[in-house]
Amino acid sequence: MEILSSYNVIIAASVIIVLSFWFNGISKKTNIPSVLMLIVLGVILQYVLKYFVPTMPDLDGTLEVLGIVGLIMIVLEAALELELKREKLVPILKSMAIALLGLVASAWIAALILYQFIPNMTMQSAWLYATPLSILSSAIIIPSVSGLKESKKEFHIYESTFSDIMGIMMFYFLTSRLHPTEGSGVAGFAGTTLLTIAIALIASYAIILVFQKIKSQAKQFLLIAVLLLLYAIGKKMHLSSLIIILIFGLVIANVKLFFPGKMKVFLEHDKISQIYHELHIITLETAFVVRTFFFVIFGITIAITSLFSLSVALVSILIILSIYAIRFVLLRTFFGKDILPQLFIAPRGLITVLLFYAIPQEAEIETFESGILLFVIIATSLIMTWAMIKDKKKMGSMLDELEEEYEAREEAYEGEPTLEEE
Repeated sequence: MEILSSYNVIIAASVIIVLSFWFNGISKKTNIPSVLMLIVLGVILQYVLKYFVPTMPDLDGTLEVLGIVGLIMIVLEAALELELKREKLVPILKSMAIALLGLVASAWIAALILYQFIPNMTMQSAWLYATPLSILSSAIIIPSVSGLKESKKEFHIYESTFSDIMGIMMFYFLTSRLHPTEGSGVAGFAGTTLLTIAIALIASYAIILVFQKIKSQAKQFLLIAVLLLLYAIGKKMHLSSLIIILIFGLVIANVKLFFPGKMKVFLEHDKISQIYHELHIITLETAFVVRTFFFVIFGITIAITSLFSLSVALVSILIILSIYAIRFVLLRTFFGKDILPQLFIAPRGLITVLLFYAIPQEAEIETFESGILLFVIIATSLIMTWAMIKDKKKMGSMLDELEEEYEAREEAYEGEPTLEEE
């Protein structure tokens, strides 16, 4: 086990972070998601470790913890960038509707496919397996859409964030139905959600009012620790904890909206602005590091041979086709003909993996092959990559045409006689 010594682990972790930063640079130039490169790196490390280490360490627990922290950081990062303005109400509601309808419709069709093709699959378990496969990955989408025009970029940020939150709420609602109790139905779920929103608002106001009074400079990780604590306690109480993170992010990013009128006297605007900017930077950096190690460890743990199964390919392709068919109908309904490249930006990623590992033992189906998960993640990411590259080339050719037209006009203008020459 000498290869897993403390210094070797530190060296490996440092090299992985450096490579991840490099992958981000490649991603911006090529539109290939850095997540794919991280998974490939993980697969390579898997075979390196197998060569040097006779028994692979169990990394499932580490993967789960990284996934939870990464999920919190990604949602917080997205919430901190969302401006709640009256003119943005329609885009937000439209994105929410598309995310919800896409989630439910995709999960329903995927559940039918799994129920039909996976032996011993019950419909209840099929819904639990289908839900993670139906959630958009904000971890992949948000860093990948920075080059799109503002309206499309905002749509993808809103849609992927709502898909994350509603997908997780739907998953845990389905898990609660495995052991039906009083208050676990739709009414009970709605009540729990409203209670979570109320707790989130109270906690957000309290955190802002307290933290603006703290004079210490080193308080950002204290703030993150408080949010992680609230999330974990919320999960223990069976609340929709991700709503707490989302609402806190929205409140601190839109303090003027949440502290209207005379409530402004409770705010120290300079300190709130400082907290917001520092939190935004730390959240961004933390999300980057956690996302890096999550996908590398995922690559280390996956069974790559499962991709070459005919049954895995058949089920995965049917699910992928259903994802884009449903997405096409929804985008055409809400946006008309301007649906590119949005149609193909529907990757699955971190939350898909995280929820897959969270499926209760009593709902697990031994005949379900995890290769389906990997196939869908890789295929949807590659399709998004192709769409983004194509869109980038299209934008480049349009700019070239505009530049040529401008140069032609310049030449024509230079060839015209001046007033003095006339």
